[in-house]
Order: sequence, then C-alpha cells, then structure tokens
Amino acid sequence: MNRFSKMILALAGCLLVGVLVLGPILAEEENAADRKERILANLRLAFPRLEKVPVTMGVIGPSGYGGLDEGTFTVNGRPQSFFVAEDDKKLYMLSGEAVDVSRSQEDITAELAQRAAAKAEEAAGRLEEIAAAITNLPYRGAADAPVTIVEFSDFQCPYCSRGAETVEQILEKYPNDVKFVFKHFPLGFHPWAKPAAIASHCGAQQSAEAFWTLHDRYFENQKQITLDNLLQKSKDFLADSDIDMEAWSTCAENTESEEYKAASASVDADVAFGQKLGVSGTPGFFVNGSFLNGAQPIAAFEPLIAAALDTGG
Repeated sequence: MNRFSKMILALAGCLLVGVLVLGPILAEEENAADRKERILANLRLAFPRLEKVPVTMGVIGPSGYGGLDEGTFTVNGRPQSFFVAEDDKKLYMLSGEAVDVSRSQEDITAELAQRAAAKAEEAAGRLEEIAAAITNLPYRGAADAPVTIVEFSDFQCPYCSRGAETVEQILEKYPNDVKFVFKHFPLGFHPWAKPAAIASHCGAQQSAEAFWTLHDRYFENQKQITLDNLLQKSKDFLADSDIDMEAWSTCAENTESEEYKAASASVDADVAFGQKLGVSGTPGFFVNGSFLNGAQPIAAFEPLIAAALDTGG
C-alpha cells in the first residue's frame, strides 16, 4: 500500500471516530432541547399567563439528590429554580434557597449567641449616637434612668397616638428606670404633621412644659385638628403656659423668620437622623439602641427594658 492510500485510510478512520464520538453528543443535546421544550410547554399549560410573557429555560442537570434534576427558567428576567423528576413526571418549584438543616443543637445555640452578641453591639453603637442627638431635649421619666427610649413620631399619625398611650404605661410602670425622649418624623402625606412638629419645637425652645403640652394635646385632639386650624389650636393649648407667645409665634408662624427656618431645619434633621438609623415609618422606637417598629403594646417593650436593666444599660 503506497503512502497516499495510507493517508486516505487514516483520514477515513478519523472521520469514523468523529462520527462515533459526536453522534451521541449531538443526540444528547437534541434530547436535552426536546426535554426543555416539553417542560416549558407543560409549564405554559399549568400557568396560562406564561403564554403572554417571555420565558426561557436554562440548563437542566443532576441535582445531587436521588431521582431529581435541577434547573432554572426565567420569566421576564426573573429566575425561578425548580427540581424535576428524572422521568419528567413531576416538577417542583423552589421558593427560596436550600436551608441547611444539618447543624446540631450545639451549633444552633452557638450561632444564636453570636447573633445576639452582634445585635447587642449594634444597639450599643446606636445608643451612643442617639445619646449625642438627644442632649438638652425635653424628656419624661428619670433623668439618670438606665434605660432610654427614643421615639420617632408624627403628631398626625393615628398609630403614633396609640404609641403615646403605650409610652404613658411604660413611664407609669418604670418611673425610675426609663427616660423617654421624642424625636420628630412627620410623614409627607400628613399635611399638618410638620407644622405641628415646628410649633412644638418652638415651644421646646422656651420650655419643656410647653413642648409636652403640645405633644399631649395634639394626640388627644388629633381628629379635630386640620392644617387650617393647627396654629390657632396650638395657641389655645398654650394659653395657660408661661412662654412668650409673641416669640413662639415668630418661630412657629412667620415662615420668613430665621427662627422658623431654624425650627424647620431641626425637624428635617430629625427625619434624616431617623432614616439613617433605619426608621421608615411611624412610630419607631429605640430602647437603649434596640429598634422596635410600630405601635407595639407594652409587652413588646418589656423584654428590651429587662435586658437593658440586666446588663446595666
């Protein structure tokens, strides 16, 4: 056999090997594509809304769990993971990532202790920041109390009115253990909340008593107050106070005055500070730095107060 014949035979052998190797691969890819189309068709049958949106099927492969493959399809750009039986008879949607349930009770206890320590450290850091922000503000309770509760609140918010009632219960139950401070967080969709915050701030500039008078009367008369009558009602509420009403009026009513602008800026600063701490709605409470969201009953505060007292604040 000459050299040319040998080359032809070698080339033919390579082509035959290529067919033998690539043939099963191509068949496997074709079967995988058919499988994806069949699964997608069944998904569209089960969920007709999928007919109206773009859906693409990703790779389906072994899951590591006996009898199950895993895959992902994408709907409008959002991935949805699933398990599918190897015989394609059943598909199981996954609503979240797999949860590790292999840890022992000792491991769980250690993890919970680590989380609690991290949470306490975070609260302590917030407490330092909050303490610096409430210096010289009006307060109720004991000045040197081991527990400080700071509320971010809105005078027009009905849930805040309920929160104020809970605070009264707390101060009655813990007269020597709790100091309460109010911070402004007027919500944009409450028309008289910020003007009330400014008016009460102006009262606090002269007297803590004036501030708490407005605080109490705003919540007590919440349903009767409107944007139009707020300032007049504020004057009525302050009628028996000893503050300089002319100075208060300059601060609370004269929007061109420097006093008013400073009060408005102070309220805005309270809101910004609350947002920095994670407050997004009202009321929001911090019990020695630990966050408690919403109008909670006194029972929700008691574990936080007890924990603060046990650790000496």
